[in-house]
Order: sequence, then structure tokens, then C-alpha cells
Amino acid sequence: MRSVELFGGAGGLAMGVSAAGFSHDAVVEYDRDACDTLRENQKLGIEPVAHWPLHEADVTKFDYSIIPEGLDVLTGGPPCQPFSLGGKHRGHQDERNMFPEAVRAVRELKPRAFIFENVRGLSRQSFSNYFEYIKLQLRHPTVTRKKDEDWRDHLTRLEKHHTEGKYNDLHYNVVVGLLNAADFGIPQRRERVFFVGFRADTNIGWSFPQPTHSPEALLWRQWVSGEYWDIHKIATKARPQPSPRLRARIDALDSMLIPPSLEPWATVRDAIHDLPNPSDEKKACHILNHKYIPGARIYPGHTGSPLDEPAKTLKAGDHGVPGGENMLASPSGEVRYFTVRESARLQTFPDEYYFPGSWTEAMRQLGNAVPVKLGQIVAEAVRRSLASIK
Repeated sequence: MRSVELFGGAGGLAMGVSAAGFSHDAVVEYDRDACDTLRENQKLGIEPVAHWPLHEADVTKFDYSIIPEGLDVLTGGPPCQPFSLGGKHRGHQDERNMFPEAVRAVRELKPRAFIFENVRGLSRQSFSNYFEYIKLQLRHPTVTRKKDEDWRDHLTRLEKHHTEGKYNDLHYNVVVGLLNAADFGIPQRRERVFFVGFRADTNIGWSFPQPTHSPEALLWRQWVSGEYWDIHKIATKARPQPSPRLRARIDALDSMLIPPSLEPWATVRDAIHDLPNPSDEKKACHILNHKYIPGARIYPGHTGSPLDEPAKTLKAGDHGVPGGENMLASPSGEVRYFTVRESARLQTFPDEYYFPGSWTEAMRQLGNAVPVKLGQIVAEAVRRSLASIK
């Protein structure tokens, strides 16, 4: 099946879509540093990036007529800074709001399905009207905004068109979901909003994949069965003690007698246990992108990610980040910055994937990325439904 990726970034979502069985007709990205990352991995022959038709281009000027008809899926993550909790919260007023371009791509390419993702902040109450506006544009991409028309007036026209229920034009059935990456085995608490739509003539009924992992299962494995510590060969005396509040949850689980049915959340330790400490340069220098970064410190609101929990969301903004939260907090209380390789593992990029340039630039790209595995899980669910059409 064929796909097109917009706002490709460092390639997280596009890699997940490729792993789900789609072949890219184009990967479009404007940022030169992100394109340099993709090109470096193409030179290294890293699959599936090596075969992507990469376009370093402004998506507002991209000519979709070069893409053959019959596209199966359109994917992408429109720049999230306008809606990010860590950003300036300008939303639709921010010139980086690229959702109108995502809608244009749907209108011109007419894919059988699309997958768009964005930050959790987009679903905040303060953006509720614009959130509905995005959904209605994706449902009815041919009902375009008129010249000099305010978006609120356009929303009113879309609402009337939608409630009339008489659609002779291109339209989509759209489902919106807030997914936590940790619930799908990714070692990071990362919540993303996904917009998934199927062209109405496909007659597909679809729902988001159900979580496969849970925090309760992690607590069980750590504090009831103790299997977690045994796997990591942590002696009983070296195991951290749960807080009184956590102890109450553990006691409740222990009283259930049987373990939770889902798999346990993956932790930072699960993700990086086999990597040498980056401060040991003799060992770390042989690992790609695994360089120690000095200067980490705790300050209010930025305490790092505990080793034995999923990481906090990796950040990529300009508000004290990528400093404060892109840190590892060890049980001893010490903190250090995650290396690029450790961060790539938290985002489920393969170990051979190379991030050129500075730590700050690599962390910006990783902080903006979709975890590869999460992209694959959603794309596989879409592909199964498309494959079911006779």
C-alpha cells in the first residue's frame, strides 16, 4: 500500500508507517537539520529510510500533482508548537499552525485514509472550538475557507454543512483519540492526539487499538512478584523503597491474588539497561550518539525521569528545555542528561539510526518525534482495515 508523509521531522512516524507495510511515495519536510538527519541515514543505508523519496520543501508550496492517484494513506504531524503545553499557546494565530495544509493535502490527494497526530495540548479547553474546527475541516476538506473569511465564520459554515447530512462531495469519517505511548509498551509517558479518518466510500468502521500495557502490571512485577528486580539483577538491599502513597496501591494489588492481565509498562531501566554509563568514555565511545553531556541539575518543575518508571515526555522547546526534563534521575538522587542514544531508545528508534549535529539539535528532533512503535501500532490498525476492503 502507498503512503505520503508530511512534516516528516526525524522520521519517527514515517518509520512506523513503513514498518506497518506502507511504501512512501514522498516524505516532505521543511527543516534542513531534520532533512540532514534523514539524508545521513539514507547514506548509511538504514532501512526503510534509504528508499524514501525525500523532499526538503515548504509544504505550503508543495505540488501534490506529482503523486499518482490512488493513495492509500496520508500521514504526518503538523508542527505542534502552537498547541504545546510547553510553548507559547498561540494556537490558530501561530504562523506555524500547519493544519490548514494538512487539510489541503487531504483535499488534493484524496487518500483512502489519513493519520495525523499532535500534542495533548491541542485538546485543552482553551482550544476546544478550534479543535472542533480541525475535525470538521478533515471531515469535509472540500468546504474550503473563503478569502478574508474568519475561521469562526468558516466553522459556522462547516457545522451547517455537517449537520445537513447530505454529502455529495469528498468527505471522511474521522475518529480522534488521545493515546499514551506507555500504554503500548513504549518506555515513555507521552500523550499524543491522533486524528484518523477513512474516506466515506470505504465504509470502514474503525476504532483505536486498545492498550496492551498498564502501570498496575508494572507495580505488580516490581513490588508483588519482584520479577522486575530479578530480571535486572538488583539485590534486595539495593531496591528502592516505595512511598507510603505507592504502598497503598501495592497493597490493593497484592490483595487481588492474581496479576493484572496486561503487560507491565516499560521503564527507563528496561530501555537502557544494556548501555554503558556515558561517563565511562572508553565504553560509551563505541555506542552511536552515546556521549555524556555535563551540567544537569534539578530545579523547580524539572526533576528528571525516575529510572524505574517510564520516562517523562521528552521535550523540544525553548522554555528551559531541552534541559530540565530530559534527564535521568537515579535512585541515589543524582541526575544527568539523557544521551541522544538513550533518548532515541525512549522514542523506539533503532540503535543504528544516526542523529548528526549537536545534542541540543538532536534532542529537538527527538522531542518533536512520534515514537516509532506507536506510529507502527496505529498504522497497522489502519492497514488491516484498508486490506479488508474487497
